[in-house]
Amino acid sequence: MTASLVLYLLLLLHILSLTAGYLTVTTESLPPVVIGDTVTLKCNFQTDGSLREIVWFRESEQIIEEASAKQKIFSYDAMYNTSYSHMEDNHKREVLVYQSTVRLPEVHMEDDGLYECHVGIYDRNSRDKVILASSSITLTVIVPPKSISVVVANSPAPFSRYEAQNFTLVCIVTGAKPAPMVYFKRDGELIDVVPTAQSFSSVGVQSKSPGHKKSWTMNQEGLWSSQMLTSRDVDDTKLQKSLLEQEEKQAWLGHDGPVGSQGQEEESELNPEETTEMIPETIVSREFPRWVQTTDPLYYFYHRQQAAGDGTMEVRAMLTWSLNPQLDNEALFSCEVNHPALSMPMQAEVTLAAPRGPKLSMSPSKAKVGDTVRITVQGFQLGPSASEVFPEPIFTWTKVGGDLLDGRAVHNGRELILERVPAELNGSMFRCTAQNPLGSTDTHTRLIVFDNPRLKKGKEHYIAINTAVGQRSLALSTMLLLRFTCELT
Repeated sequence: MTASLVLYLLLLLHILSLTAGYLTVTTESLPPVVIGDTVTLKCNFQTDGSLREIVWFRESEQIIEEASAKQKIFSYDAMYNTSYSHMEDNHKREVLVYQSTVRLPEVHMEDDGLYECHVGIYDRNSRDKVILASSSITLTVIVPPKSISVVVANSPAPFSRYEAQNFTLVCIVTGAKPAPMVYFKRDGELIDVVPTAQSFSSVGVQSKSPGHKKSWTMNQEGLWSSQMLTSRDVDDTKLQKSLLEQEEKQAWLGHDGPVGSQGQEEESELNPEETTEMIPETIVSREFPRWVQTTDPLYYFYHRQQAAGDGTMEVRAMLTWSLNPQLDNEALFSCEVNHPALSMPMQAEVTLAAPRGPKLSMSPSKAKVGDTVRITVQGFQLGPSASEVFPEPIFTWTKVGGDLLDGRAVHNGRELILERVPAELNGSMFRCTAQNPLGSTDTHTRLIVFDNPRLKKGKEHYIAINTAVGQRSLALSTMLLLRFTCELT
């Protein structure tokens, strides 16, 4: 009884569907489309009835009464159109197969979103009734990165003589959608990095160095870091307790110690004895650190991304390690970006280089008393693989044996300006120190001040005028005295 009823109902539904008409609508999915390309949206539908209309909608970003608004972009009405524009008819009598296409030339960011294809056919029983069906397709517009650059965090920074310091390269990628994959290379080789907790999803290469025992701790800034427990040799030029040994007790390079008993251990402060080195004026010196790092450093990788106002993403990837100026000087670091909109990786390169042999220029070349003298660093002696000093160095100026002309002991900047130099500065020696985290160098220049003929002539003229005025005053006084004497007699 029950089985017969079910069969009867299914037969009835089939008869009703045949009398009402048959309609199915499907859309073809699209891969991500690069901005500026041309894309065609395709809507396929099958029916055995008479076509009534085709309407394409796009989901608008405008929100009306907590619902997404739909924007009509294409419509076809069979009542007023006899030609099948944008349609292909396979001329099948039993079931007609159609395809409606919408072409979008040079897609923009605004074209990204959901598109819907709505199709209507006439009901077989009544021309006043329309059977509707729809399908949707998502168009994803991707944008390649617009710019990529590599900078140094906390720059400019001084050279550290007695302690190992942390160095961070920051790769900034802007204008991409979606966020790109960023990685670093050194001298063309992919760097084996230790990712932080926030970067696990975006780092494909992790540290695989054997024999390194690591313990993971969380520091005060919420970043995961790794302690590498390994022995480090100390050479004869090191201090009794180098900061490299202290580094083994710290979890994150450049930050406070880890939260826990190990991070709360008190460490003895370094009190290196200050020494004064006498540097002749003709020598350009370059100083290297007085410590040695014998093991390969750990490279810590961290990245973050944020949305820009135009819908693209800005990514900042940071690579931090313990800098070794003797090994890292003239090392080539590159930041490379992979993105689905790029046919090949996009990259930016920097070569770490310590300042060496500053070239000074003096203007005017022959300074006279009362002139304004400018001493400027024009450039440096560069190695074969470096095109510039990177990071940007810090410049400091001092006067050997005394203060500068304005009374200051030190002047910071690429240029030293001496206004209205007096004759007393003749023969004075000025020292320029250029330093960045990779090294420090000194150079000296001597200021020769010549006599100023104009000032000398003006002074002689002033003396002559004063002498003439004095003589006339004396003559006038003598004449008045004689006149007064005659009147008395």
